[in-house]
Amino acid sequence: MTNPATTASSPPTNTPATSTQGVALIVAAAFFMMLLDGAILNTSLPLMAQGLGVTPLALTAGVTVYLLAAAAIMPTSGWLADRWEARRVFFLAMATFTLASLACGMAQSLGQLVAARALQGMAAGLMAPVGRTLVLRRAGKSEVMAAIATIVWPSLLAPVLGPPLGGFISTYASWRWNFFINLPVGLLGLYAVWRWIPRTPVPRPARLDWWGSVSSASALVLLLLGLERGAQAGPQLDAWGVPILLTLAGLGTGMLAVRHLRGTPHPVVSLVPLQVRSFSIATAGGGTLFMTCMQSAPFLLPLMFQLAFGMGAVEAGLLTLAYFMGNLLMKSVTTPILRRWGFRQVMTVGGTVAALTLFGCASLQGGTPLWLIVALLVFAGAMRSMQMTSLNTLAFADIEPAQRGAASTLSSMFAQLAAAMGAATGALVLALSQMAQGRTALSAVDFRVAFIVMALLALCAVALFRRLQPDDGAEVSGHRAFVRT
Repeated sequence: MTNPATTASSPPTNTPATSTQGVALIVAAAFFMMLLDGAILNTSLPLMAQGLGVTPLALTAGVTVYLLAAAAIMPTSGWLADRWEARRVFFLAMATFTLASLACGMAQSLGQLVAARALQGMAAGLMAPVGRTLVLRRAGKSEVMAAIATIVWPSLLAPVLGPPLGGFISTYASWRWNFFINLPVGLLGLYAVWRWIPRTPVPRPARLDWWGSVSSASALVLLLLGLERGAQAGPQLDAWGVPILLTLAGLGTGMLAVRHLRGTPHPVVSLVPLQVRSFSIATAGGGTLFMTCMQSAPFLLPLMFQLAFGMGAVEAGLLTLAYFMGNLLMKSVTTPILRRWGFRQVMTVGGTVAALTLFGCASLQGGTPLWLIVALLVFAGAMRSMQMTSLNTLAFADIEPAQRGAASTLSSMFAQLAAAMGAATGALVLALSQMAQGRTALSAVDFRVAFIVMALLALCAVALFRRLQPDDGAEVSGHRAFVRT
């Protein structure tokens, strides 16, 4: 008798075989659309609020609901990919994101925009882990590093290109085009997924672990909501009560979720990848702390340029493009560097240098020559690029193929936390510095303190990287083969 699950998961005859790198490029294009959509809005909020007749503060609900909707669906993404087949789930998520983008651009009220953003967020919460799973399930050990480097690119470029692009579109066209530009990218991406990404047969999973799904989603939502509220709390002490309570509730719920996931035979998210030393260090350990520090820089720099140095929004946005130059310069040399020195040495030495770039940002002043600021940002972008590629590759270097889906879900969850903690921690340090000095407005000193704190935390993360063994991830980086020669 024919197994219906196997039949449903068989590759269609009209879908040609595609290389791992080809699949990675398609997934990376989808990621870029998704991440650019989030980054592009920050500079557009005032004009969007004016167009919808609301205050900019009210419009932040559209940002928050996107973040929370993505967090709510993310823990279940792996189960859905196994139940309905990863390619199909990714296609439907991309279609939903594209249609939701159209709805955002056509919104005539705050309520309509928030509803469409919630739908966008749910789609994004599926696209990130399922897209990574599509790539990793095809990749052999020798292909993992190149594939990860490809799908990491959007997370390097989108936060840098988004702010100046959003400001340009909103100023010279309409804020609605911030969403409409997703339509051609989404349609081309849908065609590419359907035409060139083959299906990936997998066994049907057990029944959905409802309690694990609800508890892990609740923990992630509460944590992200607490961190997001903390990023907006400002210097008033009484405004930090709710963010702290939400964060503590998220941590408590997370402990209950972990206890359940460890004890149930078929958890919605398997914690087995965390038993692998390299994955644990690259995600739950030093990786999340280090990426929190790196993610704080794109939040702090534009604010410092405008509020402390008196630059305009356009000038501040253009300076962030120096990060792009650094990313571009580093892309072609990261793989040879990892092959020559291995993950442990690259992440400890490179991480230390990246932390030093945060100290460099702390030393900037209003009178610092522009060429020196640009040079520092280019170098910082290069080190950020190398560390992000190293961390993302190491996370999957020693993971067995059967656990790559669970590892992808866990990695996406930690990445969400790092992004939120970067902004929240930076905002908290700014507020505490401002309160300590009894001022009503931020000054250059507050930003200097924030960068120093983030640099010190980054060095703490580097200390955790030293727990790696010299040959961790060597099968992927090729470092062991180099040593033998």
